[in-house]
Amino acid sequence: MKQTNKLWVMLMVFSLLVFPALEKISYAAVQMVPETFSELARQAKPAVVNIQTQKTLEGGGRVYRHFFGSPFGGDQDMFEEFFGPFLQQQPRNRKESSLGSGFIISEDGYIVTNNHVIKDADQIKVILHDNKEYEGKVVGTDPMTDLALIKIEAKNLMALKFGSSSKAEVGSWVVAIGSPFGLEQTVTAGIVSAKGRIIGSGPYDDFIQTDASINPGNSGGPLLNLEGEVIGINTAIVRSGQGIGFAIPSDLATGIIAQLTQDKTVSRGWMGVAIQEVTQQLAEYYGLKDVKGVFVAKVFEGEPAEKAGIQVGDVIYQINDKPVNSSRDLTFTVAGIAVGDTVNVKLIREGKDKTIKVKLGKRPSDDPETLAQKEDYDVFGLKLKPLDADLAGKLGYPETLKGLVLMDIQQGSKASGSILRPGDLLLEINRHKMNTLEQYQQYLKNLNKGETVQLLFRRGNSQVFVISVEKP
Repeated sequence: MKQTNKLWVMLMVFSLLVFPALEKISYAAVQMVPETFSELARQAKPAVVNIQTQKTLEGGGRVYRHFFGSPFGGDQDMFEEFFGPFLQQQPRNRKESSLGSGFIISEDGYIVTNNHVIKDADQIKVILHDNKEYEGKVVGTDPMTDLALIKIEAKNLMALKFGSSSKAEVGSWVVAIGSPFGLEQTVTAGIVSAKGRIIGSGPYDDFIQTDASINPGNSGGPLLNLEGEVIGINTAIVRSGQGIGFAIPSDLATGIIAQLTQDKTVSRGWMGVAIQEVTQQLAEYYGLKDVKGVFVAKVFEGEPAEKAGIQVGDVIYQINDKPVNSSRDLTFTVAGIAVGDTVNVKLIREGKDKTIKVKLGKRPSDDPETLAQKEDYDVFGLKLKPLDADLAGKLGYPETLKGLVLMDIQQGSKASGSILRPGDLLLEINRHKMNTLEQYQQYLKNLNKGETVQLLFRRGNSQVFVISVEKP
């Protein structure tokens, strides 16, 4: 009997300890799931727009070139002999339509969307929720973050407000609104499944990942929290990712939108260095105590970092009061500081700590390609390297020969449509011998814009040929 009483007491104590906790967990779980998204959707939908664009594709576009382009590459004589009369009847240019979404941020018609939605568009049509149509005009774009600001001539419009993406926690509910596949507005819901995602789209990757269904046509539409605030701009999907979508965080977007509204362009702070992560091997080689910071692999000539005295081999670990643990940290920190401001850069040089003051300049280009990648190509789109014994042996050139070896041709450049190919050896320009890169670069500087030059190349042991290129 005593044993039974003892067991009963133990059960009572266990129930008092566990049941309230179970009740609390159950209650919290119920509260986490919204009963409905209908009211949020009803209030937000009038501010979401459908964007339809038209652009002209030269040469008939990708499909036209696929079917009617020359199968013989650069030599089109044989192809045109048989098909020339037919090709002359085909349209050299054609119109292409595209679809996207956007959302109104002011009563007088300012609209946020993605840059890729309206890029190179000849015509932008904005359709409101009540099917009213307006012509959209581009105010400004920022290709690096894939943001664009357009405007329609309208008044008293319903507008959405930005919220803070930093306050949106992983696991919190979000709603995406847009016009996928050109259909009428669609509302989908999901959660924030990750933050700070890097998907390789550019130097300012910092995406919110969500499982709210995002489809083609949703690009540029808002990602909303349960308060109806925009915490992201839907931008990309992974087709093999089982419904995974990515949105530009509002904390990044608001500063860009403010600059586009005021200046119609975006200015970012710029140091002028090429950087890479500090690996264990680099840390050991340079005698660093910790694997931290970013390694300065290159300092661009004439840029703020060089003027301030930053050198190749320095390891930057802090800018002002912000730690720099990755290349991304440095890029975002510097980009968020105004052009002309002076920053304190803390670094390690030859095992010793140093602080260098750098007055930031303006980033030279808003193209997603880095300056480091661009500067390897000349104005014609050629990447050249002096012929040395190693290259001569690999390419079959005599070691006594002098010239510049073509390493690569920039896609879409002046020279990309020529017969040139990597391995060709540049000997002369306009009958002037080119033995060094310094000679070549100096000669290019003296050329006038629009001036056409003749470049003499050698290929292999005997073939010599000339191409003509105009300086852009």
